[in-house]
Amino acid sequence: MCGYFGVSCATVVPLTATGPSGPAEVHVSESAQETDYQRVQRSPEFQDLRRRFRNFVFPMTAFFLAWYFLYVLLANYQHEFMSQRVTGNITVGLLFGLGQFVSTFVITMAYARWANQKQDAVAENLREHIESGALIDSGDPRRPEGSPA
Repeated sequence: MCGYFGVSCATVVPLTATGPSGPAEVHVSESAQETDYQRVQRSPEFQDLRRRFRNFVFPMTAFFLAWYFLYVLLANYQHEFMSQRVTGNITVGLLFGLGQFVSTFVITMAYARWANQKQDAVAENLREHIESGALIDSGDPRRPEGSPA
């Protein structure tokens, strides 16, 4: 879990290796410097992108799961209600079931529209900063400006 949840990656791990002269102890040391990916993840731009994504996705997921479980619970415990005929052979249960498909498409279209209008431009800007090295170089005071990772 190196790098996750703020866990430091600076460790020394003793290993035993067998070479031509017999067993020898080898020390493997991981760099204490963070990777470019970790610098990007720590950047305010990425944090804002992730926050915006979560602010859309989590409520939408909660809404859909509540709607789905309502359908399942009604189908399981409210047989009389779900079997009421609306018109002809169309029942409330059938409408709720079709509503599951409709809501899936509506949520997908809403996400695509939201992402196109609000998220994609921010993600593109972040990608340009990363590819130009501006975000990475400015994120680590230990690295000289423009030096490779």
